[in-house]
Parts: sequence; C-alpha cells; structure tokens
Amino acid sequence: MPGLLGKKLGMTSIYVGDRVVPVTVVEAGPCKVVDVKTKDKDGYEAVQLGYGSKKEKNVNKPMLGHFRKNNVEPAAVLREFKGFDLAEVKAGDTLTVEVFEIGEMVSVSSNSKGKGFQGVMRRHGFGGVGGTTHGQSNRLRAPGSIGQSSDPSRVLKGTRMAGRMGGKRVTTKGLRIIRIDPDKNILMIKGAIPGSINSIVEIKK
Repeated sequence: MPGLLGKKLGMTSIYVGDRVVPVTVVEAGPCKVVDVKTKDKDGYEAVQLGYGSKKEKNVNKPMLGHFRKNNVEPAAVLREFKGFDLAEVKAGDTLTVEVFEIGEMVSVSSNSKGKGFQGVMRRHGFGGVGGTTHGQSNRLRAPGSIGQSSDPSRVLKGTRMAGRMGGKRVTTKGLRIIRIDPDKNILMIKGAIPGSINSIVEIKK
C-alpha cells in the first residue's frame, strides 16, 4: 500500500471538538523517491523511498552507485512500498505528509521496544501459583511443570517459557489520522504505535 517513512516523536493528547484524544506524533517524510521498481525491469511493482540523510563517506560503494544512478542524495533508511501509481512518481520526486488525509485509516509498522529477558508472568501473563499454599515458599513466579509423562517424554514445541521479549517487527492496523501539519511534516495518529521514541516507522494506507 502507498505510504511514507517517518520518525516517532512521542505521545500527547489533543482536543477534537469537546473530546480529549490520545495521539502519537510522527514526523512523516519528506521522503525521496530513490527508485521505481517495474514488472519489466524487476519482476514486480514498487516504489523505493528514502528517509533522512547520510554522508557519502558512510555509504558503501554499491549503495552509493545506486543513489548516483538515480541522482538522489544518500538516504539513511530505504523501504519499498507497493500500491503507488507508477505513472505519477519518478526517481527524485519528494513525497510529503500531503499524501494522507485527515480521518484516513492507516497501519503503522516498526520494531517494538526491546524488554530483554523476561519471565513467564511478564512475557505471557501467567498468574503465578496464587499464594504460598501447597509448600510453595519461594517459587511464586515460576512457570510450573513443563514436561510430559513417559509419553511423549519430552517438552512440546511452542511451550510458553521465559525468554527475550520485544524487539520484533510489529504492525498496528486500523489507526486514524487526527491532524496533519504540512509545514512541519507532522502526523498525529490516534492511539499508540509500536516502537520507541525516535524509531523509524512505516505508515501505510
């Protein structure tokens, strides 16, 4: 779907009429069109967008050649978006928040906050043993039994255990755009979106 790259700035709340609405503030774009993928040349149709800037000395030679071929300044982040009308975009164009409209529904993708190694209560919502009965004295947050009897005599795949939590790509759908500030490239999206402050997000229609 067509969309933009942006940076999550944080959350706040604004008045919409007489209601207070929680919003996430995103700096969306401006994004340069770095390349246009076509069926004839690449086997599929997409638009490659670049966000942010990068010094040429910090770009490897293959990527630098890619940018120079399309006469575009090196971008810090590259992502591909499908659904654009390829007849209306070409390499070097700049896309801004004006591709969106107030009230439009979007989905936002980003890497969620990494929370490190967590136990089963935090990671999966286990309830614990419910008190210190039945001889439980110091195992209140333990997962309990994980094994089977002699058949199948192993721990089943997918058993919920402690482990690394967060730090994965997450997509939140059905978010509504509440306000747009074209002068500052700001989108205000109702509700929370994945990622920490200053993380790169993909906003798609």
